[in-house]
Amino acid sequence: MTLQALIFDVDGTLADTEEAHRQAFNAAFIELELWWDWGPQLYAQLLGVSGGKERIAQYIESLRTTPAERARLRPLASLVHDTKTRIYKELLENFKLPLRPGVAQLIHDARAADIKLAIASTTTPANVEALVSAALGRGAMGWFTTIAAGDMVANKKPAPDIYRLALQGLRLPAEQCVAFEDSANGLRSARAAAMFTVVTPTRWNISQDFSDAQLLVNSLEEIDLPALGRLHAAWSTHGAHPAARARRG
Repeated sequence: MTLQALIFDVDGTLADTEEAHRQAFNAAFIELELWWDWGPQLYAQLLGVSGGKERIAQYIESLRTTPAERARLRPLASLVHDTKTRIYKELLENFKLPLRPGVAQLIHDARAADIKLAIASTTTPANVEALVSAALGRGAMGWFTTIAAGDMVANKKPAPDIYRLALQGLRLPAEQCVAFEDSANGLRSARAAAMFTVVTPTRWNISQDFSDAQLLVNSLEEIDLPALGRLHAAWSTHGAHPAARARRG
């Protein structure tokens, strides 16, 4: 079946944003006088939870504190997340994050080939716009037929809801699209929506299980649009795992 659309996750997939997110969380904690500190190792563990508010909520439950203090902190999760989002947008505006290698070329090639583009992400729409506009230009949001992000669905990744919403916006069946992810939760989400999935891990999740991916590569520079189309066609025709799988470095 002919490839009609590319659907991208954002954080870790379009750009390696997690360090910026981590710093924004820590800055929000200081601003709100919470004095929490999410170091790299702790943050890598927390990335197993999809969604910033959900991440904060789980962290609160893990704190060694009294039930009364935990009850006081729970309602603050939304405020903390809103503060972090503002700080993250300011970081992107002042310190432009580069797209991961191969991402821009694949997006430009898809546009030239009249292949639709979409976003399916657990991050907020504001974060999506901040990253896409900073990396690709202010008009780039208009390149995407649909943006499925944040709290638009009840269940975040690894549930398939966000991909199903993106497919609705594209008005395409799953078998005509390719999903791009960087994490195990994202992979599980895309595969639960019955999608051909390309995974490009980052340092934050390199040890996760990606055995269900149709294609696993270090960088999207390793695959061009014609080759991707051929792999997708073989998968959609035969329902088999394509033989091509790049070895991680």
